Amino acid sequence: MATFIHIDVPTDDLERAKKFYFDLFDWEFEKPFPEMDYYLYKTTGLNGEEGIRGGMGLRGEPEQRITSYIGVPSIEEYTDKIEKAGGKVLNQMPVPGWGYLAICLDTEGNMFGIWEDNSEAV
Repeated sequence: MATFIHIDVPTDDLERAKKFYFDLFDWEFEKPFPEMDYYLYKTTGLNGEEGIRGGMGLRGEPEQRITSYIGVPSIEEYTDKIEKAGGKVLNQMPVPGWGYLAICLDTEGNMFGIWEDNSEAV
């Protein structure tokens, strides 16, 4: 079953946001791409189990909000399903070496993302 796997948090000030989430929830951050202002974070559940992972970067546009991503086996299959179910696919793109993502709207106008792991993405 598809489930939430990643939550992107856009920021205006990365260091301020990292400090806020670390001080509040003890989130751990790593910077996998030295050339980008983007950090990955990991969370821990209330019982100590690994929680949802996510990313934090600079806000791309004034309206950009937190976006939750659902892991799927195939972007193409699920973008078709989303449109047939009455949703919209706003854009899709590769993340080279990592996978593919698409940003979508559900039938209620809520934004969400889907993600396909694929290390051969270009």
